[in-house]
Amino acid sequence: MPDQLPDALTLFHFIRPWWLAGLPFIAALWWTVRRFGKTRETLPAGIAPHLADALSVGAEPGARLLPIDGVSAAIILMLLGSAGPTWSRLPDPLVADTAPLVVALKVTGSMMQSDIPPNRLERAKQKITDLLERRSGAKTALIAYAGTTHQVVPLTEDPAVLKPFLEGLSPDIMPRNGEAASPALLMANDILGKQDTPGSILIVLDRLTDADGSLFAEQSKDGGAPVVFWQIGCDEAARSALEAVPTAALVDLTVDSSDVSQVIRRIEVSYQDALSRDDRQNWKDQGWVFAVPAALIALLWFRRGWTMQWSVWLIAAMIACSHGSARADGWRDWFLTPDQQGRLAFEARDFEKAASLFEDPEWKAYVLYRAGRYETSAELYAWQESSNAAMGEGLSLIRSRKYREAIAAFEKAVERDPDNAAAQHNLELAKDILYYIETTREQSDTGEESGIGADDVVFDNDAGRGTKSETQQSTGEIVPETAEAWMRTVDTRTGDFMKSRFALEAARSPR
Repeated sequence: MPDQLPDALTLFHFIRPWWLAGLPFIAALWWTVRRFGKTRETLPAGIAPHLADALSVGAEPGARLLPIDGVSAAIILMLLGSAGPTWSRLPDPLVADTAPLVVALKVTGSMMQSDIPPNRLERAKQKITDLLERRSGAKTALIAYAGTTHQVVPLTEDPAVLKPFLEGLSPDIMPRNGEAASPALLMANDILGKQDTPGSILIVLDRLTDADGSLFAEQSKDGGAPVVFWQIGCDEAARSALEAVPTAALVDLTVDSSDVSQVIRRIEVSYQDALSRDDRQNWKDQGWVFAVPAALIALLWFRRGWTMQWSVWLIAAMIACSHGSARADGWRDWFLTPDQQGRLAFEARDFEKAASLFEDPEWKAYVLYRAGRYETSAELYAWQESSNAAMGEGLSLIRSRKYREAIAAFEKAVERDPDNAAAQHNLELAKDILYYIETTREQSDTGEESGIGADDVVFDNDAGRGTKSETQQSTGEIVPETAEAWMRTVDTRTGDFMKSRFALEAARSPR
């Protein structure tokens, strides 16, 4: 199985390499002071050299540690930290900080075998549920496949939307028998291809047919999202077939949660690997890792005989130059800027604390959005002049259910940057949401059924609701946001609902 872990050594470099120009100067200073100190100690006044050697006890004078050693080491560490070592990239604050995932679940008769109690399919559902809970807040979509392939739930951040549909899946609701995994792979790649954040594909199955194995091998050569197989079953021959698929990772079912953790690690590794190849993202400054050893060495200045007053001023000046203005908010401010502290809080998912720490307005607005303070986030985005900021304002307004204002914000984003595909996509989604809400309200007022057929043209009867709205969404092309709102209103059994929907989709698709 190929190792998908990105080689950190090949990615390692310095963001500000000019700081390294000070290393030869520090080395020369260290050598000069050491040589001067050794000469002074080996030639004591009033004692002949041969007697001084005879009276010397212990190691050679030049071999023991001197204050210049600690000072030089601390300065070198500060220079390395100021140079900005890095081996990974920062995610875009306006896109998800976790990888989107498409889960393709095999729903066939073979998955009903009880070699893994209660049966393979039910155990697969349990494992997927555990995965959803561990990935709460990350976008996840669900696909079911047998003889046909169907998108059960589009990408959503809410596990509660996925769970009832996951529980309703069974071989009885699938329109055709079969084990066609390759169409599920194509559908998953199509879903992820519309996302700004690189994602992964998780295929939960018991075995892979020889035909699908060949197709997977061919498609892996053409690129696409990373694939992880999660085998539910004890068939060694099937396991060998899955291992034979190049560039795909294989995770075996376990009785504990270690397999879930392994799947999450695989997804994260693939995400970081894809992120490292994205030249649009900034590199993550890891210079703070040198601050701790430098601080430990600095503690030696409190020892008698290790004080060098000029070195204190020199290192203090370097800290001031490398970190800018200081704040008296605690010991972290000696080593980390407010934005760096905010980033640490953000990675710990403490968004409220991160919002109080960030000074960068774009990051501050984003963490306010993640903290659920949508109105404040929208206000902060509104003060910024970039196209991405206008898009962030629109997303915040969508969450605040201010759909008309959100449409205006997305239009502003497109006006500022006509090539902003994400803003154009979100503008269409916002219009679809507003159209869906107004249409549903009208049908509720008139007592009509709430179904909206494809290619229907609907005119608003009331002033202020827009002019003309048109939808061309087929059953299999439901936009994520409207789909989530629609699915929440379904009051019939999900199994019966999906059976009817899958049958309709299968009838419309060619065999």
